[in-house]
Amino acid sequence: MENISNALALNLNFDIYGDEYLPSKFAVTDLASWSLGGVGCAIASLVEQLGFVNCQPDVEVDRRLASLWFACSIRPIGWELPPLWDAVAGDYQTCDGWIKLHTNLPHHCAAALSVLGVDAQRTEVSKAIRSWGKDKLETAIVHAGGVSAAMRTRKEWMAHPQGRAVAAEPLIKWGEARQGKIRNWPATQTRPIAGLRVLDMTRVLAGPVATRTLAGFGATVLRIDPLDWDEPNVVPDITLGKKCTRLDLRSEAGRQIFEHLLGEADILVHGYRPGALEKLGYGEMDRQTISPNLVEVSLDAYGWTGPWCQRRGFDSLVQMSCGIADAGMHWASMAKPTPLPVQALDHATGYLMAAAAIRAVGDMIAGKGKRNAQLSLARTAELLISHPQDRPEAMPIEARASDFSSMNEQTPWGNAQRLRPAITIEGTPMQWDRPSCELGSARPSWN
Repeated sequence: MENISNALALNLNFDIYGDEYLPSKFAVTDLASWSLGGVGCAIASLVEQLGFVNCQPDVEVDRRLASLWFACSIRPIGWELPPLWDAVAGDYQTCDGWIKLHTNLPHHCAAALSVLGVDAQRTEVSKAIRSWGKDKLETAIVHAGGVSAAMRTRKEWMAHPQGRAVAAEPLIKWGEARQGKIRNWPATQTRPIAGLRVLDMTRVLAGPVATRTLAGFGATVLRIDPLDWDEPNVVPDITLGKKCTRLDLRSEAGRQIFEHLLGEADILVHGYRPGALEKLGYGEMDRQTISPNLVEVSLDAYGWTGPWCQRRGFDSLVQMSCGIADAGMHWASMAKPTPLPVQALDHATGYLMAAAAIRAVGDMIAGKGKRNAQLSLARTAELLISHPQDRPEAMPIEARASDFSSMNEQTPWGNAQRLRPAITIEGTPMQWDRPSCELGSARPSWN
């Protein structure tokens, strides 16, 4: 996928092995392999840049494991992960098409139910939705503070002003180079970003994938959540290698702690929509003042330009909006929206965010200044849509015992197995120093 090479400005010279592919209208396994390969090559380039080797070490990506990491990396032993979806979330028929409700968060669920005027009973929700047009209901729920997406064809999306805006954006939007110098950190060939401090202010799912990936090569990752936030269905999967704390950024005490942490951070990864940090009093200039050498990698759902640039969204909603679910429906000869077999937009964007962060650090070492990076799920979708797949023999990829590490991971919920890394870099293993943890389980400190 040449677009990834261009976006990262890296020579993505790596080997992919294995012959399994996820079944899809689109090349999901290739996207998984290339986005993980981008991470591997960024790390390999940094290892060379730091002088640990004379030439960039070899990088390999296991196609099978890459596909599995795009689903879930943890296998509980004697306990179960909570369901991915609440009772109301899902696809519903309207009077003129399909719409997806994303109601995992209580306030999003309340917003949708307030528009429909029903209780949280799936039969009642379905009955109420049938009297609505898909576009009108989508707009009403969004205006009420909820999240939903009408299913559009690819032609409809490309005729939509947001579809056109996203298509015109780069895969990774790099900011202008500014003066900046990365501090010295105790890097080694085996742990090349050990000691770099990553402040993680992201939620489900792309951002946490990015920071989990950085932790896999030694970065110190501190995740900050609001006091009342939880996402129990994914926390065991995506907190691997991190410390997780809580702060109230509307309190004076919370703001003081946050500003101290930000001032000592090397990389900030966040998923705030345009203008959201400004409302908290932490606009771009404020962040630069607090931490002049900070590298920022940020994402949103629907792109950074266009009328929907501030719209909340998730992987499953973007798939409905941009034509993926409709194309999958026709490809699979189904009578309902058919999404990708995994949340590929989230995962691919997360790995690209991690690769961008590593590339930005390398640029600072090379004296090229400091550049921030912006990515979006919708733009990653454009990359995937441009790579259809014609593999009728593709089959679901189910995890087997040999895909997991031989060492159990001791988590707060019980023992678990973790997938072996899909990336192999000569002399630089991908491994995590901490097991997954509960949100808010650590003090708000780098130590």
